[in-house]
Amino acid sequence: MKSFTSRLKERIESSQSWLCVGLDITPEGMGQKDASFGDVKQHAKMVIDATKDLAAAYKPNLAFFERWGIAGFEWLIEVIEQIGEGPVIIGDAKRGDIGNTAKQYAKSMFDYFHFDAVTVNPYMGVDSIAPFIERAQYGAFVLARTSNKSAANYQNHEKLGNPVYISVAKDCQGLNSNDNVGLVIGATAPEELKKIRKVAPDLPLLIPGVGTQGGDLETSIKIGNYSGPAIINVSRGISFAGDHSPDAIRKAAEDYVSEMREFMNE
Repeated sequence: MKSFTSRLKERIESSQSWLCVGLDITPEGMGQKDASFGDVKQHAKMVIDATKDLAAAYKPNLAFFERWGIAGFEWLIEVIEQIGEGPVIIGDAKRGDIGNTAKQYAKSMFDYFHFDAVTVNPYMGVDSIAPFIERAQYGAFVLARTSNKSAANYQNHEKLGNPVYISVAKDCQGLNSNDNVGLVIGATAPEELKKIRKVAPDLPLLIPGVGTQGGDLETSIKIGNYSGPAIINVSRGISFAGDHSPDAIRKAAEDYVSEMREFMNE
């Protein structure tokens, strides 16, 4: 059985893409506050159809599905089935509990929804991560230094001489015996990205914050992939590009991938 990181590397190589398409579809994002659930589902389908050959990965954010209750969970399963083979599918659930509870979350994410990886909050310690990395074929992207404005309030605090995000990165490097542990590091924190790459040179990185949040694509792609694989998440910049048409969405994804390839070739 191939490890998660091996599968991610293979997808990056075969697609020559480092793009992760975030699926955060809402009526508000579509510019139609009165859009129906069916309209939202159709828009998500259009995004996937327009980008599937360009995406190394997709990242459905569970909050945007949970909003619709049971119907939303059914829709999430449809989305995963639509993506199908090829791109890696990351469940952006930010799970972070301990013991038997974390085990149940892992079963949900991997055995019921069939995600390839999940985002995990390490605040409760290493035992909140462990159930998600027991099986090598499934991965966990652990929150290290996130892209939101107030992230530094906690994540940059010093702990035993290191910022918390460095302690998380070091712990995750040590947990990577199954070659399936990754880190989330925001494009809006380029200096922290550089430091994380030094202490966790091999771990795959999931880098959000490019585009609407203002993170720099060139720094993210070059530093992120300096010694290990990194994928760049873009959500609104693709899903709601231009006039929201399939052509506009396709062009936005093509432009991102083209830029990434140029930077990597340099």
